[in-house]
Order: sequence, then C-alpha cells, then structure tokens
Amino acid sequence: MDFGESVIEVSGLRRRYGQSGDKGYEAVRDVSFTVRRGELFALLGTNGAGKTSTVELLEGLARPTAGRIRVLGHDPYEERGAVRPRIGVMLQEGGFPSELTAAETVRMWAGCTTGARPVDEALGLVGLSGRAGVRIKQLSGGERRRLDLALALLGRPEVLFLDEPTTGLDPEARHTTWELVRRLREEGTTVLLTTHYLEEAEALADRLAIMREGQIVATGTPAEVIGAYPARIRFAMPDGWFVGDLPPLAELGVVGHEESGGRIELQTRELQRTLTGLLLWARDKDMELEGLDARTASLEEAFLAIAGATSGRGE
Repeated sequence: MDFGESVIEVSGLRRRYGQSGDKGYEAVRDVSFTVRRGELFALLGTNGAGKTSTVELLEGLARPTAGRIRVLGHDPYEERGAVRPRIGVMLQEGGFPSELTAAETVRMWAGCTTGARPVDEALGLVGLSGRAGVRIKQLSGGERRRLDLALALLGRPEVLFLDEPTTGLDPEARHTTWELVRRLREEGTTVLLTTHYLEEAEALADRLAIMREGQIVATGTPAEVIGAYPARIRFAMPDGWFVGDLPPLAELGVVGHEESGGRIELQTRELQRTLTGLLLWARDKDMELEGLDARTASLEEAFLAIAGATSGRGE
C-alpha cells in the first residue's frame, strides 16, 4: 500500500505526572514517531509502558510536558477545535448512562458530532442493529465495547484512535472488528491502535512501535521487528544420539541451541539453509527426527524479548 503524507507527527514527547524529583514520575520520555495517511500504526507495550499516556496526548486530552505533536497539521491540545471534528476516539473504557438504550446513546452522541452517521448505520457497522432498543445496563461487556467503537466512528473520522478496542470481545466479534478496521483503512482512514493482543497487531498493523518504561525501544513493520529474532527448529533424535552428533552447527547456520528432556532446539537466522542441511544429514543417517517443528520467530517472542520488565510506571 502506498501511504500519503504524515498525519501524525510526534517529536521529543514527554509527559510527567506530579512534581519534579522523587514526588513525580515521567510516563513518556522523549518519544518520536510519525504515522502516514492511510496507515495502521500499532503502539505496543506492557502495562505501565506509557502507551495510554502517549495516546491521550495525541487525542488532545492533556498538554504534554515537553515535545511537539501535530495531528492533521494541528496541535491537538492548543487547536482542539480544528482537530476534534476530524478524529474518532475509542477509549479503554467508555461511560454510558445505564438507563439509555444503545440507539438513544448513539443519538445523544450524534447531537455533539459534526456530520454524524445515521444511528442505524453506526449500530450496523459494529453488529448491534438487533440490540438498538436494549438498555446499556443490559448489554454485555463485549456489546458495550462495540458501542464504544460505533461512537468513535460516528463522525466518519480521518484519524481513528483505538485504545484496546477488542478487550472483552469473543473471538468471533474480535475478528469481525478486525475486518471492519481493515475496511476503514482501505477507505483511507488512518488508525493508531494500542492492544495487548499481539496477534491483533501482527494481523492489522502496517508498522508498529514497542514501548518500554516510557520510551520507544523498537519500531518497524511486523516482519522487520520479528525478523530481528532467530527462527527455531525443534526435534528429538533416537536414543543414543546427541547434539554433538550433528554436523558442525556453525556450518548449518545455527546461532544458538538448547537440549532439554531429549528434545533439541536450534536457533537460526537462515531457516531454509539450516533446515535443508539438517534434513539432508538425517536422510544420510537414515534417521527420523521425531516431532520436527520449524518456524520463524513470532511477534510474541520478539515482544517479550524487547519489552522486558517495566519499572511500574503508569500507563
């Protein structure tokens, strides 16, 4: 996909809570990135990494301690009137009047939204047409989450902020939401997503950034981030055979190995070369490699290696 100009620009962003010194803490520390028009950008990190603190600044909900933000060419805090009608925001948790129905809630929100979609259209986008007359207090957690998304889409936003959009959804509803987000992106909507579901980021994101303790520590396409970590080949050999019986591991392109419980794991950055050499060796030895499993690194493995432990900073 060809992306246009940057619609989100972040440079040297900082956000501090509380006073200076030991009485406060810096949740966002010198964060810089851009998001291009029509792109889906995922911001990942463990709890306390600073994701939500960053997104709130992009949404114009607070003033940064330092740094520069531009959303659609404007400062989202100082020029909120120019930005707010053109963005959609789905917070981690919405607060709805419990006695209103789903349709009444959308209608109320539409009264505050420029160029709002019809109520039926908004509910239909998120699969809630059949629940329009149901009171909020009677909706499931997943249904309320979908209502959150309907409100975020009400104004046909150019930029959509989704903070943990599929939390509480069952697998079917999650995949339906993914399809909706893909369709919005194909129609030109720029999406900034935070999520704890790494398969969600891997399935949807054009690019991603991983935060740790308020800083971005890795960025790139999912393939680029994953590609920095070795693939793995796991198998077991017959009794009496050991790792030392294999061909020289360096010649196979192996960069690390482990042996535990009779199973061997080889780590390689050249999966095809290593696997081919291993299988040819096993054929020559007339040996079956039991439970053979070869796969590239996953985003989860890369994330766990990159994100590491946090120091308990706030989201």
